[in-house]
Amino acid sequence: MNPEATLHLTQILEKTVSADKNEREAAEAFLEEAARTNLPEFVKTLSEILHHGGNSQVARMAAGLHFKNTLTSKVQDLKEQHQKRWLAFPEEIRTYVKNNVLGALGTENNRPSSAAQCVAYIAVAELPAGQWKDLIPLLVSNVIGGTSTEMMKEATLEAIGYICQEIDHDVLVEQSNMILTAIIHGMRQNEPSNHVRLAATTALHNSLEFTRANFDKESERNYIMEVVCEATQSTDIQVRVAALQCLVKIMSLYYQYMEPYMGQALFPITLEAMKCDNDEVALQGIEFWSNVSDEEVDLAIEESEAVEAGRPPTRCSKFYAKGALQFLCPVLMQKLTKQEEFDDEDDWNPSKAAGVCLMLLATCCEDDIVPHVLPFVKENITSEDWRFRDAALMAFGSILGGLDPSNLKPLVEQAMPTLIKLMYDGSVVVRDTAAWTFGRVCEIIPDAAINETYLKPLLEAFVNGLKAEPRVAANVCWAFTGLAEAAYEAADGSDDPNPETYCLSQYFEFIVQQLLETTDRPDGAQANLRSAAYEALMEMVKNSPRDCYVTVQKTTMVILERLNQVLQMESHIQSHDRAQYNDLQSLLCATLQSVLRKVAPDDAPQISDAIMTALLQMFASNTCRSGGVQEDALMAVSTLVEVLGEGFLKYMDAFKPYLCMGLKNHMEHQVCGAAVGLTGDICRSLKGKVLPFCDEIMTLLLENLGDNNVHRSVKPQILSVFGDVALSIGPEFKKYLEVVLRTLSQASQATVDNNDYDLVEWLNELREGVLEAYTGIVQGLKGDSETPSPDIHILEPTVPFIIQFIVVVAQDSQHSDGCVASCAGLVGDLCNAFGATILHLLDVDPINELLTSARRSKVNKTKTLATWATKEIRKFKAAAASWRWAELRAHGGGPGPGPGGVPYSDGSRHV
Repeated sequence: MNPEATLHLTQILEKTVSADKNEREAAEAFLEEAARTNLPEFVKTLSEILHHGGNSQVARMAAGLHFKNTLTSKVQDLKEQHQKRWLAFPEEIRTYVKNNVLGALGTENNRPSSAAQCVAYIAVAELPAGQWKDLIPLLVSNVIGGTSTEMMKEATLEAIGYICQEIDHDVLVEQSNMILTAIIHGMRQNEPSNHVRLAATTALHNSLEFTRANFDKESERNYIMEVVCEATQSTDIQVRVAALQCLVKIMSLYYQYMEPYMGQALFPITLEAMKCDNDEVALQGIEFWSNVSDEEVDLAIEESEAVEAGRPPTRCSKFYAKGALQFLCPVLMQKLTKQEEFDDEDDWNPSKAAGVCLMLLATCCEDDIVPHVLPFVKENITSEDWRFRDAALMAFGSILGGLDPSNLKPLVEQAMPTLIKLMYDGSVVVRDTAAWTFGRVCEIIPDAAINETYLKPLLEAFVNGLKAEPRVAANVCWAFTGLAEAAYEAADGSDDPNPETYCLSQYFEFIVQQLLETTDRPDGAQANLRSAAYEALMEMVKNSPRDCYVTVQKTTMVILERLNQVLQMESHIQSHDRAQYNDLQSLLCATLQSVLRKVAPDDAPQISDAIMTALLQMFASNTCRSGGVQEDALMAVSTLVEVLGEGFLKYMDAFKPYLCMGLKNHMEHQVCGAAVGLTGDICRSLKGKVLPFCDEIMTLLLENLGDNNVHRSVKPQILSVFGDVALSIGPEFKKYLEVVLRTLSQASQATVDNNDYDLVEWLNELREGVLEAYTGIVQGLKGDSETPSPDIHILEPTVPFIIQFIVVVAQDSQHSDGCVASCAGLVGDLCNAFGATILHLLDVDPINELLTSARRSKVNKTKTLATWATKEIRKFKAAAASWRWAELRAHGGGPGPGPGGVPYSDGSRHV
């Protein structure tokens, strides 16, 4: 742009913060148009405005913000598009812009630096592409150079911090020494500027993942730890907090190296931080020990897995948490007493952090924590000061999770009268914590809650609590979910999946009525009360015995009536109420699922018309544009399919357009996934009657597999549904066979980076989908009779490839239990379908080893399938051996032929 145009753009940027709304909107519209018209020129001018020190602070900040927005986005796909677009700019423009933003570092008066963000987002685009190779050396020289100003060092370290935070860590590994040099230089104790020290400490926090090589070397590690520990003693609170955050992260990343520093530095530093009156500092001290506990719980799990596998563990716990208990518990319990009566639920403070830390310490140290906490509980549980009553309750509830049940039960039973009394406390905070504690009791030691002595007074306290403040009532709802499950599991004849009666039967109808009233409370939106009440209602219905069935029937009709009432409100809902309205529909759909599962098969057809009518009305409404509602409605249909079986056929013509709408919803993958899952349910329920709908369904499924816009999580489910379709329509699947086998062949060859846990998990899901598809196809083409249908022979050319795929899965050390189970099932099905002719392909070491390992699995399904598959192989091996023996006898004792006519020792061939 020419100077006049640049001046005009500067004035426009200043108007983006105007008090006049119209002026602001006009300025934003102008900037959007300028970006659309000629983005490279626009970006170039923004960099000039940012670079020019004579421009106003407002204009420079706005220029930096708009420049940054052309390079990045919170949406990952959009961010990648922006980065590719930047890399496609002419090199001379990129170089000019980079020089401008680098030149702007240290020249601004505002914090944080806008130029630092611009440098960072260019770096995030260019460094992975092997460009801007001189950037890191330039930034390092800015920090360690003797002539650099305070602002220059600070802005440069901010840029380094942003780069470390945003970029893939592998990109910076080779430059980690240089980056660390600059960071440590900025963190030194003799650095006069706290702003510089803060920027450096924040940058260190963001760089810790890729400085592993430095932590592996003792001398470098010692120096880093010394500098960080010194920074924790800074008089500047922000620097101190940032340094403590570094220690928290270092403990997680480099636990195995911390022993030399623990006693002398880390323990006293973090204990002092925990005691600090400044909340930010105290929070980091508490977080450090929460992290230690987390890490040591993981190490205990690793050790038990190693012992089980008969190998030494790769890492061992140093039991820091156990050793520090006597010092940590008093401080944590003191922090519990610092709560405020009207704490915001979302505000994280030392009191809440202390409760979480106690829970983690209890999980980590188990019964060892009791003597350090119980005296405080006994001393303060009846204190006149509500803060100490509440702290004692919180401490008691927090430690329940780690204790041995045999020690825990008498402890809780002894406390029950006091706990019930606290449900009626004058302080809302104490009542809230009492309800939460009962939620923990019902979840962790439910026997104490359904104890005959205390059940009635406990239920009275709960029902009273449902009428209390939303925060209290929500915790009571949570307690009811645990109580319902505990009562159901403890019912006489618990081997029966649906017992005749249980301890809540006489109270069941009243509890359900109270929960229904709670869902209708006008303040139900507070503290998630409405959703907690519906959740409790669902659990009560799900865990109901036969003698409560009449109430279940009534509840089904209540929920259906509510759903119809809500649907009639559709046209009257204001935009600001839309989210609550959508949430209510989702909750009603979820509750409908729960009650439908308990409806007797004979009763389901009597109410299914009314339910399906309501659901179809919901699909047709504007509400179903909200992904969450559409997903929940599809799940409700899925439950109806499950209950009705083939009886769902009469709804298919009306429902098919909405099923297809869900399958085409690529933007919301949870909806698409729910539609795919429902398709499988429909196929399994309708069996051969699904055939008239298969062409359209198969077309959509195949299109989804080939569409890159469809989320990867949906694709394994689609493959699995191919198996459901094949199993349902049997020989009629032949018309889809060629394209499906080609698709499965492509999917079975997928590979991923074995170091990426998420991708490995996805690959296992994909392979499981492929295996389930093959299983359905084999079973469908074979037919139900003992003698395989002739249609199975179409599959013969593919069998060696299928078995080779099983071998690939078997030999993958990272295969999931689900894959192993599916492999075992498919091996058995192949044996069953093709018999001895494929025995030489199946009776190989990788498959035998897989089946041996699967027979030892702790998962019943895997063990059962592997045992069955092994029997199938042995059956055909025995038959083959018997046949060979008969042949041997017939030929006078010479060696017999193998399948297909293997030569005798005299060179002749048995035909």
